[in-house]
Amino acid sequence: MKWNLRLAAANRGIWKASELRRMLAERGIEMSAGKMSGLWSGQPSVLRPDELDAFCAVLGCEISELITAEPEKTPAPASSPEATSTAVGQPGAGTGSVRAVTPKPRSGRSLPPR
Repeated sequence: MKWNLRLAAANRGIWKASELRRMLAERGIEMSAGKMSGLWSGQPSVLRPDELDAFCAVLGCEISELITAEPEKTPAPASSPEATSTAVGQPGAGTGSVRAVTPKPRSGRSLPPR
């Protein structure tokens, strides 16, 4: 994910994190200077939904303007023989033969009443 807070703010004439922090406080979102600085200059580690809503309200934008998906940066899954094997008891599993699954009696437990 790409975090675009600074760009979205600049498009609306907000150039300082302190100005955006003040505008958020007017909406009831009190944010520490440290957290605001982190959100302004980098990727958020934690961002609550109400904070995201407040950013969108203050900036007059949609979430998609603040957060951009980057699926190409996600590594492809590693293919392994275990991942492509079939379930136990299915043709092609293990030795290639079909085995019937037989439940084993539980020792130490009584049967339910009839």
